[in-house]
Amino acid sequence: MKKLIFKKLNQDILSFFVTSIILMGIIVWTLQAINYFDIVAEDGHGLKVYFYYTILNFPKIIHRILPFIFFVSLFYTLIIYEYRYELNIFWLNGINKIQLANKIIYLATIMMIFQIFLGSYVSPSAQFKARELLKNSNIDFFTSLIKEGKFINVVQDLTIFIDKKNEDGSYTDIFIDDSTKKNNSRMIHAKNGILIDNEKQKIFKLLDGRVINNENSKINIFEFDQIDFNLKTFNTNTIIVPKIQEISSLGLLSCFFEKIKVEKSKSFDCSRTILEVKQELLKRLYKPVYIPIIAILTCFLIINSSNKINYKKVRNIIFLITFIVLVISEASLRYSVSSDFLFFTYLIFPWIVFIFSYLIFTKIVKNV
Repeated sequence: MKKLIFKKLNQDILSFFVTSIILMGIIVWTLQAINYFDIVAEDGHGLKVYFYYTILNFPKIIHRILPFIFFVSLFYTLIIYEYRYELNIFWLNGINKIQLANKIIYLATIMMIFQIFLGSYVSPSAQFKARELLKNSNIDFFTSLIKEGKFINVVQDLTIFIDKKNEDGSYTDIFIDDSTKKNNSRMIHAKNGILIDNEKQKIFKLLDGRVINNENSKINIFEFDQIDFNLKTFNTNTIIVPKIQEISSLGLLSCFFEKIKVEKSKSFDCSRTILEVKQELLKRLYKPVYIPIIAILTCFLIINSSNKINYKKVRNIIFLITFIVLVISEASLRYSVSSDFLFFTYLIFPWIVFIFSYLIFTKIVKNV
């Protein structure tokens, strides 16, 4: 009977948790997806790339909101159980409040392990794939950004300006500043031009113009009747170098323990970013220890009955304290690597809070 009771409790908590985290995740994902639309509107990527990129960032959102959603799920379930007098079923079947709290902490520990897995493997892996997607994709939406009277600079070191677009789709007075090649830049002016955009090629066919080449400080000028300016070979302005959040946890650990000096990405220099590596590892592998703390603090709800006058006041205080602990877990991470003292404080603080809270809980329960 006790197993069935605890099974029902876990099902109620997890069902509310899964529903809430999916709904909240979709809301946050939608808001972020709007911000990510710059990769189409300004950086020239296609809608397919945009869609996959936003989807691959969904695990990151789930990882960030998981502790708060678990807290809300646990808090809501225990309140509902109290108001429906379902907690009495536990007491009538010989389950005391400490046993119930231990089961909730056990569930929170499983949730902690899940968040560590999500944060250390799933989220960085998905974000790295998203970055690789941008890196390997062509700028297939770039040509649609070419408009009259507008500077187009979605490609690094390339600026295009078109004075006028004609009714037949051709362009008049085209200026191109191309500095994509090292130690070599060129200015192109064409009186007319035609944009050819299909699956095989993306070409600006320029007619009747002049090219000014500046190669190693040597300038030469020539005129042309027609040249083809290939748009398919250019790279986007989008940042394609993986950020530290996108580096694998093994790579960060190797960097932290100085087994290697440089990750696979050439720009990821361990010696220059060791504090960021330290902070990122704490976020992935250590910050989830606050989830069991959330559990034991929320368990204080089962001490008092809803029939008592001060129940609502106690409930609000518990919610506020737990929420403050969540805020501290997030805010303190930023300063955890500022000094050795703050680092060890960050490591010790959650254990002190958990043990202290658990001892107070057990003492109150035994004295009730």
